[in-house]
Amino acid sequence: MLMNPLRMVQKLDQKLPVANEYLLLSGGVREGVVDLDLDELNVYARGTDYDMDFTLLVPALKLHDRNQPVTLDMRHSALCHSWLSLRLFDEGTISKWKDCCTIVDHINGATNYFFSPTKVADWFYDSISIVLSEIQKKPQRGMPKVEKVEKNGTIISIILGVGSSRMLYDIVPVVSFKGWPAVAQSWLMENHFWDGKITEEEVISGFYLVPACSYKGKKDNEWRLSFARSEVQLKKCISSSLMQAYQACKAIIIKLLSRPKAISPYHLRSMMLWACDRLPANYLAQEDYAAHFLLGLIDDLQHCLVNKMCPNYFIPQCNMLEHLSEETVMLHARKLSSVRSDPAEHLRTAIEHVKAANRLTLELQRRGSTTSIPSPQSDGGDPNQPDDRLAKKLQQLVTENPGKSISVFINPDDVTRPHFRIDDKFF
Repeated sequence: MLMNPLRMVQKLDQKLPVANEYLLLSGGVREGVVDLDLDELNVYARGTDYDMDFTLLVPALKLHDRNQPVTLDMRHSALCHSWLSLRLFDEGTISKWKDCCTIVDHINGATNYFFSPTKVADWFYDSISIVLSEIQKKPQRGMPKVEKVEKNGTIISIILGVGSSRMLYDIVPVVSFKGWPAVAQSWLMENHFWDGKITEEEVISGFYLVPACSYKGKKDNEWRLSFARSEVQLKKCISSSLMQAYQACKAIIIKLLSRPKAISPYHLRSMMLWACDRLPANYLAQEDYAAHFLLGLIDDLQHCLVNKMCPNYFIPQCNMLEHLSEETVMLHARKLSSVRSDPAEHLRTAIEHVKAANRLTLELQRRGSTTSIPSPQSDGGDPNQPDDRLAKKLQQLVTENPGKSISVFINPDDVTRPHFRIDDKFF
C-alpha cells in the first residue's frame, strides 16, 4: 500500500536509496516495537481511529557497503546515542543531504556535516505529504484512501482506508547499517537464552540509528541506536506463554503508567529479554505458566522502578530509567502495587477495552459495507474503491509469521514484482 508513494518520494529528489530495504513491524510505535520517545505522539485509539497498526523503518541512508567509512561520533552523547558525521562520504552524498545536516566549522577551516534526525524527519514529512496530495488528486484503482497524515515529533503517522479497514503506519526515517556496533560488542561475549537456538549471524545482521535523543541530548544532532532487526530474531526463541504474559502486562500498564511518562512498552520488552537470560530454560518453556510469568513481569517492573534501573538489553551500561525523578518513581510504584494486589481485575479491565475496540471496528466495517462499499458482484459504486483483500493479506502476512523478519524491498523503477522477504524467502 505504501510501495507506490515511497517510490514517488525517491523520484521526487533522489535522496532515498534507489534500491531500498524497509523493515515492516507488526504494531505501531506506541506498542513499543521500537525504542522511541512517545511524548510527542498524538493519541490514537484502536477501533476509533484505526483497526491495524504497523511500524515501517525507512532508511534515508543505507550504509551496507563495508568499504564506506562511517563516523559515529559518540563524544557528545549519552550511552546508546550518537551523532552521525558525513565528512567521510563522497561529495555527491554530502551535496544531496546538505539541507538535512547541521554544519560545524572547525578552527582549522574544515567543515563537518552532521546528519540531523529532526531535519531528515521534516524533509520526509514534506515529501510524503506532497506525494500523497498528488495521489489524492488523481486516484487510481486499488490505491488506498488517505485518511490522516500527521507528524508526531520525528515520526510520520499515516492512516489509510483500505476497503472497510483502517491501517495505521508509523513511518520512522532511519539510518541502516550492516554488522554490529563496537559499543555493543561486549554483549556478544556473554551467555544468552538464544544461544544454540539461532545463530549469532542472525542476531547481529544489522542495526539502525533512529531519530530519538537522550534526555540531555541535542535533538537536532543526536540519534539513538536501535536493534529492531535483532529483536525480531530473538522473539523466535521466546515461549508462547511468556509472550502471552508480556502482551497482558503491556495491556495493563500501557495507559496506567503513561502519565507522567516513565515506563514505555519498550522498557517492558527489555525486562522480558533480561528475564529470559536470567531464568532457567525449562521453567520458561512451561506452557501453562502464563499467569506466573505475568506476576513475574509486574514484580520486575516494580523492582526496576524503585531502583530507577532498567539496562538496555544490548548495551547494558545504558540505564534507560536513570532520568526519572523520585516523585515519578513513587507515583508509579504505588500504581503498580495496586495492580499487583489484584492483577486479574486489571487484566479483565484491559480485555474489556480491547473487546470494546473490536466491537467498534466491526460496527464501523458493517456500516461501511452497507453504505459505501459495493459488493464484488455489484456493477455500481466507485471504481477507485480499494480492495479490502489487500489489508487482509498484509495482516495475514504478519500474523502467520510470528517472530520472523519481514522486510520490504523497493526498487523505484519496478514495483510490479513481489518484494516481501520473510527471513530468507522472497514472496
